[in-house]
Amino acid sequence: MTWTALSHPPDTLVVLALALAIEAAAGYPDRLYRALGHPVTWIGALIGSLDRALNAGGEGQRRAAGIAALLILLTTVGAITIGVTALAAATGFLPAVLLLAIVCATLPAQRSLDDHVGRVASALRAEGLAGGRREVSMIVGRNPDSLDEAGICRAAIESLSENFSDGIVAPSFWIGIGGLPGGALYKAINTADSMIGHRTPRHESYGWASARLDDLVNLPASRLSAALIAAAALLHPGASATEACRSVWRDAGKHRSPNAGWPEAAMAGALGLRLAGPRVYGAQTVEDSWMGNGRAEAGPHDVELALALYRVACAILLGLVATGAMILKVVLI
Repeated sequence: MTWTALSHPPDTLVVLALALAIEAAAGYPDRLYRALGHPVTWIGALIGSLDRALNAGGEGQRRAAGIAALLILLTTVGAITIGVTALAAATGFLPAVLLLAIVCATLPAQRSLDDHVGRVASALRAEGLAGGRREVSMIVGRNPDSLDEAGICRAAIESLSENFSDGIVAPSFWIGIGGLPGGALYKAINTADSMIGHRTPRHESYGWASARLDDLVNLPASRLSAALIAAAALLHPGASATEACRSVWRDAGKHRSPNAGWPEAAMAGALGLRLAGPRVYGAQTVEDSWMGNGRAEAGPHDVELALALYRVACAILLGLVATGAMILKVVLI
């Protein structure tokens, strides 16, 4: 067996289904993180090194350097993960699938996202504003001191919605398309965007290529994420699939991001809320359109309902992947 046999559906879907189940059950163990770090931290270390080495000169030089850094990053990650897939393939089909599923389970972050968002609601109930602000500052970049309880809860739900797309659905989509190399290349692009894809004097030119590529590779997942949230609302009492779809149709395109508006609008409509809107990052207010036309006064119970929808959406994703793998196996036999 060659590595290419494990880099195309349906085998990548089998690997993905196992990876999602493993990650949902176990997450990424703290002991392993303390001992070895995490693939995203390894990728981040390379991005940071390239930033320090190459990001200099005028605007044109910085943009060219950023393109070169992105190519170095993707070539390195692609070569390593192709090599890992080839080594796994040499062990035989079943051991290879299990080994690759364990490695791929490090790429989505279902359990970690659930834990972080859940702590916001728990802290608000137990400690009030101080606890809520502390926990929400772990998952959003905006100024927590500017947030009241409703703002904290909206921020947590927005983060849950957006990270469902780029932290779970997107890596899953690219693992399904291209196996471990596909998922790892996506995480490299997404991590580069989060580190250098900002409109700051240092990174506006240097991070331009990373930001634009991240927008592109997230297009399929953002639309799929909205559909999964709407489907979850159809199955969960107290949520509205109809309003989720209406909100996406009306509001998703108004968001300043070409992707974040889709899952945020779907979640807003499903919960009967308004999300996004004007926000404060540091001392700067960012004017953004509202997603949804419901109430702005969100509370901890809304965060908990959003988490319930998120869990159903994750289960639907796993079910679709497993079903797709079985159908393709039957068709291709």
